[in-house]
Amino acid sequence: MPTASARSNGPTGLRRHQEEGDEDDDPPRCQARPDPRRNYRRADFIIADAKDGDMGPSITSCGPKLEPDCSFARYRTRTEFLDKVSEVVAQDIVDIMLMSASNLELLTERGVFAESRVKPAIRANDTTDIWVGRGATYATKPSRPFRTASLDPARRHTDLGLYSITFNNDLDADHASLEAFADFRAEADAMGFRYFLEVFNPNVATGIDPEVLPFYVNDCIVRCLAGLTRAERPQFLKIVYNGPKALEELASFDPSLVVGVLGGGAGTTRDCFELLSQAEKYGARLALFGRKINLAENPLAMVRLMRAVADGDLAPAEAVKAYHGELQSTGQTPLRALATDIEITEAVLKRAA
Repeated sequence: MPTASARSNGPTGLRRHQEEGDEDDDPPRCQARPDPRRNYRRADFIIADAKDGDMGPSITSCGPKLEPDCSFARYRTRTEFLDKVSEVVAQDIVDIMLMSASNLELLTERGVFAESRVKPAIRANDTTDIWVGRGATYATKPSRPFRTASLDPARRHTDLGLYSITFNNDLDADHASLEAFADFRAEADAMGFRYFLEVFNPNVATGIDPEVLPFYVNDCIVRCLAGLTRAERPQFLKIVYNGPKALEELASFDPSLVVGVLGGGAGTTRDCFELLSQAEKYGARLALFGRKINLAENPLAMVRLMRAVADGDLAPAEAVKAYHGELQSTGQTPLRALATDIEITEAVLKRAA
């Protein structure tokens, strides 16, 4: 992407995280990639790792501490989880690493991003529909806005973050969410903070026909951005993949919008690669995957093969076979046999495969 030293430049405006006085000789890879809205090539596709689950599921989001036989007795500790994040950053393949502000603080103190081309980002809000800890029922109610993280430059350790909103076809709830979004934008502008916008599908029943729901979400996105000038708009979108027709409609409607897809559940390894491939084919220019990477037997191999699929070097089925070959070579028992793991299990992906 083009250099964005000024707030008005570029579709992402990503700058390297650096200490005051450091020279910015090696900007993040996502900043160096061409503008995905023009002259796009598959090699320009951006991959982000979403390691911000501690602001939602919390402890379980760190993932199980797998043994070589794929058994586990506990979840990773915070330190073990941060070690895994550090490994992905050191691998230097993902373009963006999304985390909670507290985890970014610790990794910054470790120097993990000091010489890295991976751009750190924080989850800037934590709406109630992601409060899905064990036994919790908050997500059974329409999403309410809430923010834990501070945008104060002295505390955030980056100039980029994710802001999330969920529309539920509920006047009071959606009005409150949009009011909070307006407050966030004003503060972000004052603090020199850039954001990308995550829009989930409704988290409660809406009364909308399931066939119409993807287009309801599209309309909500376009409507909520229509009153925003270029300087106020998100650097890109992170949305649910609701199939080819809905994605193509949104990606082609406004050339100024850069559309990315979120990963959703862990699924099979084929689901991961298939989602990446279909999303790119139908207009997405970013993939922001969390559980599909974090819950993999070998996250580093998963990321490397995601890049190969995004670049068009491997088809999804070929990538699954290559992944299992990597597991075998390292003595890691797979969670699923190859015959099972190569299957597409997510309905939205099956329809377009």
